[in-house]
Amino acid sequence: MSTRRNLVIASVALNVFLAGALAGGAVWIRSGKPGQGYSLEAAGSRLPHQERVLFRKALRDVRRESRQVILDGQQARREAADLLRQPVLDTTALSAALERARNADIAVRTRLEQRIVEFATAGSAADRAVLADGLARRAGPPPTAEPKKSP
Repeated sequence: MSTRRNLVIASVALNVFLAGALAGGAVWIRSGKPGQGYSLEAAGSRLPHQERVLFRKALRDVRRESRQVILDGQQARREAADLLRQPVLDTTALSAALERARNADIAVRTRLEQRIVEFATAGSAADRAVLADGLARRAGPPPTAEPKKSP
């Protein structure tokens, strides 16, 4: 009887955990976090199916080819975080770590953008229009008026 009771308790606990994970995932997806801001991959989300598959594959290939650069940028960010935790801040080392992270990000972004240029060059005018709409949608609405000048 005790074994059966333990199994029931374990099953209930597991089910509660899984239900919480599902609910949390649903909230995260509904909050729009993955699609917020400017996303190069999201710009191609409305391409026709076959072109969308090729577009995403091209971007995945760039990320795969850039894996070491991505890892170097992540390592530089970890080093910057470790430096910030030190009792005495080494601003030179922190600046250098942040610069390495920034340079890695720029390198990957440049490669992604170049691959989009290559994709657009090989695509039709209709596909380029879809990409343009996607980029414009991600950029947000244009400003309606000039910002007020500070006194």
